[in-house]
Amino acid sequence: MIRRNRPSAYVRTGGSITTTRPPAPSSSSSYTSRDDEAVWEMRPGGMLVQKRGEKPEAPMPNLRLRIAYGALRYEISVSSIVTFGEVKKVLTEQTRLQPGEQRLVFRGKERENGEYLDMSGVKDRSKIVLIQDPASIERRFLEMRRNAKIQSAHRAISDVSTEVNKLAEQVSAIEKSISNGVKVPELQLTTLTEMLMRQAIKLESIQAEGDASQQKNLQGKRVQKCVENLDVLKISNAQIKPPVVTTKWETFDLPPPASSTTTQWELFD
Repeated sequence: MIRRNRPSAYVRTGGSITTTRPPAPSSSSSYTSRDDEAVWEMRPGGMLVQKRGEKPEAPMPNLRLRIAYGALRYEISVSSIVTFGEVKKVLTEQTRLQPGEQRLVFRGKERENGEYLDMSGVKDRSKIVLIQDPASIERRFLEMRRNAKIQSAHRAISDVSTEVNKLAEQVSAIEKSISNGVKVPELQLTTLTEMLMRQAIKLESIQAEGDASQQKNLQGKRVQKCVENLDVLKISNAQIKPPVVTTKWETFDLPPPASSTTTQWELFD
């Protein structure tokens, strides 16, 4: 008995033809529901061939780059298809320089951020020179000076704050004494006021910015409040009358005056 194969169904999709084969009978004379599909493509000469599956693209190799930054030397590994701008991002972690502060020179020419390594002729173990942007050096120097001024201002304001704390405690002690009716020497009030004014002059001479400026204003308000309290205390202190001290003198009985005695002197010849 001659068995004939069932014809295949052809489906054309774009430039390829897909054939669907009929299910093959199983050993139990039953058909499975699985279909075997084959994709065919038409070659330019009219030949119909089976289309092969696409091969996965091979990963791009990494390059080991030698970076010269002054007397320092670094070695990094990057893909061969990255740009010089991406290399700068990698160098930021090692040099602490931001990408905008870096200049990369390869083969005697400064490279732009958008240039690719492979297109510029960079190979494995190639040497790239890193130069810090001169403008960034000046900006960093100015920033360091500014930070130094801010720190100096903080230290000066902290010293004034310590002195104001001590003077404020004295003002509180005087206020307590006057409220209890104890008169305070006028010289003590005047001296304390002068000491507070000296701290105010120190604050005025401090050049502060940002947070330091806020601390300066805060200490200035504290000094002003203490001086105002002293002015009020001077008035209250002047109204206190010193207590009258009465001394009871003891009376002692004096002995009677001694009687006058006449001493007869002996005369010697």
